[in-house]
Amino acid sequence: MTMERRSVKDLLVMAKDEAELIVDLAYAAVFFDDGDLAAEVFRLEVGIGEVIDELRMICLMAARTRQDAEGLAGVLALASSIETIADSAEDIAQVVMRGLGVPSQLRDDLWHAEEVVARLEVREGSPMAGIPLRELGLPAGTGMWLIAIRRGEGWIFGPGGGETPRQNDMLFVQGPREGVDLVGRLAGLPPRDQPIPKTPSSLSPPDRTILSHLDRAVDLVVELKNTSEMAVGLAYSAILLRDRRLAQEVAALEEVSDGLHDELEGWVLRAAAELENPEELRGLIHISAASERIVDAARAMTRLVEVEVPPHPIIARALAEAEEVVVEARVEEGSAAVDRSLGELRLHLEAGMEVMAIHRHGRWVHRPRPPRILEPGDRLLALGPAEGAVRLRVLCGDRRPVGEGGWAEPEDAV
Repeated sequence: MTMERRSVKDLLVMAKDEAELIVDLAYAAVFFDDGDLAAEVFRLEVGIGEVIDELRMICLMAARTRQDAEGLAGVLALASSIETIADSAEDIAQVVMRGLGVPSQLRDDLWHAEEVVARLEVREGSPMAGIPLRELGLPAGTGMWLIAIRRGEGWIFGPGGGETPRQNDMLFVQGPREGVDLVGRLAGLPPRDQPIPKTPSSLSPPDRTILSHLDRAVDLVVELKNTSEMAVGLAYSAILLRDRRLAQEVAALEEVSDGLHDELEGWVLRAAAELENPEELRGLIHISAASERIVDAARAMTRLVEVEVPPHPIIARALAEAEEVVVEARVEEGSAAVDRSLGELRLHLEAGMEVMAIHRHGRWVHRPRPPRILEPGDRLLALGPAEGAVRLRVLCGDRRPVGEGGWAEPEDAV
């Protein structure tokens, strides 16, 4: 049987979807202490390996001269970076599968995170089976977004409104933790047991002293998690949109990641000196190291758009297919965007723009959801048609011409 050959653009988009999901699932496996989620990470890692092999094969078939080889070298480096991201996510999932020590404070911190990822199976008799997603209205009814469906051995990433869940589908949803059971009931599942977060009042005075060091280490691990997820998303956007300035954002995140990792080591050493069983810190170190490798790999990916050597024509054509642009918009005091949610602004309908990230108080929020309220000083990175960039800046009160101080026309890109 002849397998249909996929284009380079198809492979890059597929790699983006799978790499973002594998990172999300790896952290979620730790949050829920869920071996099934960890197993999904291993399953996805196999799929990413197939994409990498196909990218490498295309490069080998296309390289006929030294100039060809130089142009395709960046894609081979990209394939290695994707492989590193997948391997690092698998390392995070190994914390669950190998039973490495993870302090309960880490799960408590993740429990208070704004969003979680969960895996739910559509059971027999489920009220959602056979109903198109647009009719189910999961975001409005549950606050959860369906980010992927695994159907048998195949994956559907970012399913559209016409997609219909079926019995035995595995749904991967993201959103507020209280929405997990709401979607679970629609899928025909009983409520799942959730971890009960500890509060300072439940701890004895001696424990508070010990946990001050451990809590700081845990906070840094969570910050590394957020940084790694953001770096992967921005790196792929930089590649698909051929944008050097987005690559610079990833470079800045790499510096943040290095600082977080160095600081974490100090807090772990302080906590280990005071804990009766330092073994429970092994998981923290393991997750932290893997998170830093993910950011480093994301940074390495962006060099594909930073090198002076022009890409091979087969790659240039693939990347040139991107008709969308990335624009930056600052939310100014008194603008129409202040104190309104992304959902209320209806940016996708009003401007055709999808907000990829928000920078607030020195931190990135990756893939913000419609309930997110905008504040003065927020910096939005949005994806969409060039004409939508002007409308977005008007809504935000950003008076700079499009193309100034941010991302816009494709000719500004590499």
